[in-house]
Amino acid sequence: MGKKVVLQATTSRSEALKGANFCLISIEVGDRFQLWDQDWKLPLQYGIRQVYGENGGPGGLFHSLRIIPPILEICRDIQAICPDAFVFNYSNPMQRICHSVTTQYPDLKFIGLCHEIKSMPRQLPELMQTDISNIEFSAGGLNHFSILLEAKYKDSGADGYPAIRKNFENYFFDLVNDHEGFRSEPGAERGVFFRLFKDYNYLPITTDSHLGEYIQWAYSVADHRGILHFYESYKKKCLSFFDNDKIYGSFFNMDNKDFHERFVPIAEAVIGDENLREDSVNIPNKSFIECLPSDIVVEVPAIINNKGIEGVHLKNYPKSFGSLLNLQAGVIQLTTEAVLEQSKHKAYLALLADPVVDDAKEAKKLLDNMLMMQEEYLSYLA
Repeated sequence: MGKKVVLQATTSRSEALKGANFCLISIEVGDRFQLWDQDWKLPLQYGIRQVYGENGGPGGLFHSLRIIPPILEICRDIQAICPDAFVFNYSNPMQRICHSVTTQYPDLKFIGLCHEIKSMPRQLPELMQTDISNIEFSAGGLNHFSILLEAKYKDSGADGYPAIRKNFENYFFDLVNDHEGFRSEPGAERGVFFRLFKDYNYLPITTDSHLGEYIQWAYSVADHRGILHFYESYKKKCLSFFDNDKIYGSFFNMDNKDFHERFVPIAEAVIGDENLREDSVNIPNKSFIECLPSDIVVEVPAIINNKGIEGVHLKNYPKSFGSLLNLQAGVIQLTTEAVLEQSKHKAYLALLADPVVDDAKEAKKLLDNMLMMQEEYLSYLA
């Protein structure tokens, strides 16, 4: 591209962090899918009806207990070597990682980024029957547990939700139902999605595999076939990424203008003092969502300039949906305490606080079994 850029790689974190202005964290611990299968399927053997097992429920807890300690080590080094750097986390479970880091290192400029918000530019033009350039929207909540709060037509200022509600059934019915009965991209996994829209009257920005992780009744309505289909497809894609020239090669195609990594415009907005409005960042709650505790990391829009990343206050956040979000607050806080205090008991309390866990004895057995199976990563809990 003719840019005067030097690319360097190193296995020394201290060398990599010297003089850093921006740091990106995107890691996993151990054999990702082998451990994920344990996180997801072992709780089911104890009668705990969780969905997906990556970010919420017992699976989300075990995933968090493995991945948060090394991320805290990374952040410890950032604090010591380049404390003024902006730190962007892409790793899951986003909610719990961000809360642990911002609790342990409150002065770090730590931001969580997720691609989930991209569903809105895909869906809203057809739902509102206009180009995305004519749509102004705002969404927020917790990561993987957010809703579209408002959508407006820029040319008229009119509310877009009447059109969304009018076109909802036809649009999503066509996506979900093809000749096989479901589609994996982007139309399946709509059981929890449909129920939330019907009962809470707001459009979720993601699908069952994520939404269902946080809700106690989700298992009864989730599209389990679609979730499993997506998981297997995602696993295959990840494990064959570098063998797939269509996917991997697109990164080196200069004609490819379809670039979705939001870190790039965010970094440019910081450097250029652009006052860019970013649709979705994960940052500590400072009354951005008033019904949630101040220490919980929320997913909200933000304004970005050389002063940093300032969240946007979401006025009149619906308390009905906020009640679901609040069920996660204690789980997130107790997960952080379990990691920072290296406490098995706090991990047990995090399980008991989780809305999908309804049996204390089975939860205790599950925890003991998982600590044995994943001893390599969880032996620090005492």
